[in-house]
Amino acid sequence: MKKQHTWTIKRIMGTAIITAGLFGAMQTVPALADSLHTAKDGDTFYTLSKQYGVPMDKLISANPTVKATNIYDGLSITIPDNNNNTTAAPEVKAESTDNAVMLPTLNVFSDQKVVEAWGKSFNYSKTINVKASAYSSAASENGGYGAVDYYGNPLKLGTIAVDPKVIPLGTKVLVTGHDHAGLPKNAFVATATDIGGAIKGNRIDIFIPGSKSFVNQFGYQDVKLFVLK
Repeated sequence: MKKQHTWTIKRIMGTAIITAGLFGAMQTVPALADSLHTAKDGDTFYTLSKQYGVPMDKLISANPTVKATNIYDGLSITIPDNNNNTTAAPEVKAESTDNAVMLPTLNVFSDQKVVEAWGKSFNYSKTINVKASAYSSAASENGGYGAVDYYGNPLKLGTIAVDPKVIPLGTKVLVTGHDHAGLPKNAFVATATDIGGAIKGNRIDIFIPGSKSFVNQFGYQDVKLFVLK
């Protein structure tokens, strides 16, 4: 989705290298034994599960003290052995109750304003239904300012562009209901750090690492946001 920025921002060099590195990290590399990974900017449990070929729930279980929303540069993350003798955890079947709507890896407890994803609990203040599109690091989609957000930070998985009148900049949300190979399934945490001339009202633009043609496969989708506290 082409975004037309209307502000002046300092061009940051080398962001293409950062984006290429993040996309390359998603190539699957088998993990043969428990090991330590030193996190770099842009790492998530999702990208690491793809990089090492380890199920995301197993990766999260091996790192109980690491918050999915707080993986920072230099953090040590345990990569568990993914041998074939490991029994996969059973999939949670979708069902509805008075207090919760349960989906695979995503539980919503509306009466408590709590949403669970990847085994982690998040408190939320409200939900917003929006129409979502996606954009890449291509210069044509970033107003010629380079692969950076409104604040000049490199675009990364978890960056979304919003209409600040609807979703204030800096807001953290849990994005659900999307479908694209470049995004974590079911849910992922994103931060509103970008804007765009075409993003007005209940609209968001999701940054996805990868080529423009790959990102454009997203099209337009109706997604649900949980505004995190």
